[in-house]
Amino acid sequence: MPFDETFLLLVLAAFGAGLIDAIAGGGGLITVPALLLGGLDPLSALGTNKLQSLFGSASATISYARRGHVKLGPLLPAAGLSFAGACLGALLATALPLDLLRRLLPFLLIAIAIYFAVKPGLTDIDRERRISPRAFALFFVPLIGAYDGLFGPGTGSFFMLAFVSLAGYGILKATAHTKLLNFASNVGGFAVFAVVGTIHWKLGLAMGIAQFFGARVGAGVAMRFGAGLIRPLLVLVCIALAVRLLWS
Repeated sequence: MPFDETFLLLVLAAFGAGLIDAIAGGGGLITVPALLLGGLDPLSALGTNKLQSLFGSASATISYARRGHVKLGPLLPAAGLSFAGACLGALLATALPLDLLRRLLPFLLIAIAIYFAVKPGLTDIDRERRISPRAFALFFVPLIGAYDGLFGPGTGSFFMLAFVSLAGYGILKATAHTKLLNFASNVGGFAVFAVVGTIHWKLGLAMGIAQFFGARVGAGVAMRFGAGLIRPLLVLVCIALAVRLLWS
C-alpha cells in the first residue's frame, strides 16, 4: 500500500475513533490496530496513539463543558491525579510483563458490558453515590489513570463504570466527566512516551486533527440522545474490544 494511501486511511480511522470514543470510549480499539497495520512498531504505535488521542479527548471535553455537562474547575485535582497515575503506569510499562493483564482484560470488559446491559435504572438521572468524592478521587482515579499509562484499551469504560457504579452519576454526566480524566491520563502517558518512546509526529498530529473533529461530532450525538445511545454503544464497544483482545 502506498504511503500516501496509508496515511489517509489512518487519518480517516482517527476520525471514526474520535466519534466513537466521545460517545462510549474505546477509540484505541480502532487506532492502535490501524497503526500497527500501517507498519508502525508496537512502541511507536502506542506513542503515536497517545499523541493523536489527546486531540479527541480534549475536543470531547470542551464540547461537554460548553454545554454544562462538566465543570472543569472542581475536577482539576482529580485530573491531576489521573495524569500522575498515567505517568507512573507508562513508566511501569517499560519494565513489567503485561501478559497476565492482557489475558484478564477481555473478561473484565465483558463483565462491564454485562453490567451496563442488565443493570436496571441506568439513565441520565444521578443516583445515590456509594463512595465519598475524596475517596473516589484519591484511589480510583489514579488507579485507572495508571492502567491507561500501563496498557490503555478500555480506560474510558473503566472510568464510566466507576462514575456510574460508585459516584452515582447518570450516563451522560459520567461520559462527560470521563473525557476530562481520560484527557489527563492521555497527557501523562504521552509525556512519558515522548521521552522514552518513538512518536511519528507528522502522522500523530494529522490523526489528532481528525480525532478532534470526530470527537466533536460524537459528543454532539451523545448529548442529543443521552443514555438511550450511550448505554448500548458502550456495551457493543466493550464486547468488540474484548473479542479483539481475545483474537490477538
